[in-house]
Amino acid sequence: MVEPNQVVANQLRLSSSQQHYLYRVLRLGAGQQFVALDGLGQQWLATLTAVPDQAAIAPLPVSATATQAPITLAIALPKGSGFDDVVRQTTELGVSTIQPVISDRTLHQPNPKKLERWQRIALEATEQSERLLLPKILPPLPWRDYLQQTTEGQRWICVARGDAPHLLAAAQVGDPLVPAAIAIGPEGGWTAAEVEAAIAAEFQPVSLGPYILRAVTAPLAALTLVSAARALNYSLANSKDI
Repeated sequence: MVEPNQVVANQLRLSSSQQHYLYRVLRLGAGQQFVALDGLGQQWLATLTAVPDQAAIAPLPVSATATQAPITLAIALPKGSGFDDVVRQTTELGVSTIQPVISDRTLHQPNPKKLERWQRIALEATEQSERLLLPKILPPLPWRDYLQQTTEGQRWICVARGDAPHLLAAAQVGDPLVPAAIAIGPEGGWTAAEVEAAIAAEFQPVSLGPYILRAVTAPLAALTLVSAARALNYSLANSKDI
């Protein structure tokens, strides 16, 4: 991952830490190549040169997935360090924004230092998965404060019990070009008052299936379902235009 100001014309200026990683950890040398990403949607094929802090670059094409509408996960903070895994794995799966929320059943108040840790985990996962876009990890918000400021066009709140439609079915009839938000509850689920507040904020209650998923598993399932439905809808829409 590189900063945009490191790119000058067709050259990439490498920081000391990047040089260490490329030359010492990966054991690359002059003439060898790697993919450089800026986290904002650009990628380049970079070739190391005889000058240690420089690499020659050529732009690479942007895939269709990078242009699809963003998906926000609003996740009630789970206990322990489980949120670290949620950040890492949802980044690999393509989440655009992660909004940690403090629900009525959140057991622990988040440590302010955790945000920096989550952002670092997201950066590492973005590099590992060669994603073009670095997801945003926002500071935690109380649930009702989040509801007052959300702007996504499609909004779903996952509930564990009841007769809510399946998230996959809801996503399949949605527009893949409209930003979406998916809300995932804590251990024990949302309270009735929290669900009512979400409905008032135009969130549609949905189900993830007949089984009770752990608080760290549900975000992965939800994101996978919506991403798959959107990719299929996007593909079908494009095939009709051919």
